[in-house]
Parts: sequence; structure tokens; C-alpha cells
Amino acid sequence: MPLQNRVDPFGALHAVPERGLFMGNRGIIHDPETKTLLKKRWALHAWIICVCQFRDVRREPMGRNRTGGKAGWTELFFLDEVTALAAGHRPCFYCRRERAKDFVRRFGEAFGIAEPRTPQVDKRLHKERLASAGKLPIVAIEELPGLPDGAMIADGVNAHALRDGKVLCWSFAGYGPPADLGLLEGRTLSLLTPATTLAVLRQGFRPVWHPSAEA
Repeated sequence: MPLQNRVDPFGALHAVPERGLFMGNRGIIHDPETKTLLKKRWALHAWIICVCQFRDVRREPMGRNRTGGKAGWTELFFLDEVTALAAGHRPCFYCRRERAKDFVRRFGEAFGIAEPRTPQVDKRLHKERLASAGKLPIVAIEELPGLPDGAMIADGVNAHALRDGKVLCWSFAGYGPPADLGLLEGRTLSLLTPATTLAVLRQGFRPVWHPSAEA
């Protein structure tokens, strides 16, 4: 049975068979004895995006991966980097160092910070995640062409990614075919991707897409 560690663009965790391209974490949020989630959904301000394979390291998902048989950080999985960014995560400096440096550099460019630091990124993202808890910012359909590629929006329970002036419906299995923005006409739309990440995307950061988006 799948563990409840698959992340959707809203940041919620689900138990589904599909794993996705990336792993990540928000600290220790599981019980290794039962391999179930604790009530909390984060234990750190740094929500990161990791690769699934790194230096032959082997981990038991939701197991005891720390010295002494203690629970290690909870392994979370994302369809792709676009999904992880929408959920409020950012690239990991340990296993994706160059990507993380690129993200932080563009963050500095976006906000006029000469020497940007990772904790500054995490602090802003954490405030935006808390501010949007239960209430996402509304966006008008007329504003969608001005959003960068890789931004994600929602029309209620459905999430969509913006790419090349089209909208792609998201699922744990991948993206649907690209459709005109007019498909969303008349619907109440919300922004999923945090404002800080949108600013980084506008500075040219290019997230990794699931292959279904290329089809």
C-alpha cells in the first residue's frame, strides 16, 4: 500500500501509487513505527526539493534513517519540480547545489538583494505558505498571460500549470494536453505558486517538467 507522502500542488499529502521525478522533505513528520504521518505537516521552515538518487544513498521511506534507529526526515515525492515549487518547496543545496544556487541568485535579482542567502528565501516562503493556509490569492483570467511558465493555478480542486500560453491540467500521473486559457473562463481561479517563487520564475529560473508536459 502506498505511503501518504505524495505531494500535490496545494501542498497536501496523499497515498497514491505514482511517485514522480523528485523527492523532498519538510523535516520529521512521520511515525517510523506505523509509517504514518503525525498531525503536523512540517517541522522546518526549509521545504526542499531533492533528487531521488544521490551517491548510492539508500533510505527506507518513512523508516528509521538516523543513527541509533531514530526517525529521519520524512521522504516526500513530487510529480516534478513545477509541482514542488507550487507546493512551497525550493531546490536542495545538498543534492542539487547548482540548481539551489541558481534559485537563490535569481531570488536576489528579483528583490534587489546584493548577497542573497537561503534563509531569506525560506523565511519569505514560510510566511507566504502560512498566509495562504486555507485561503489562496485570487487571480483573474486576464492576468494569466502575465504569469511565468511553470506557475500553477487552481479552479477549486483542480490544479493547472501554465506553459507557452497554454494551460495543462495536473494529476499525480502527469499533465493533460495543453488547452487554451479560455478553458478556464467563468471559473474562480487561485494562485498556487507562492509570490516569491513567481518572482524567481520571472527572473528566468526554469523548473523541470514531467515528460507528459512535453508530449
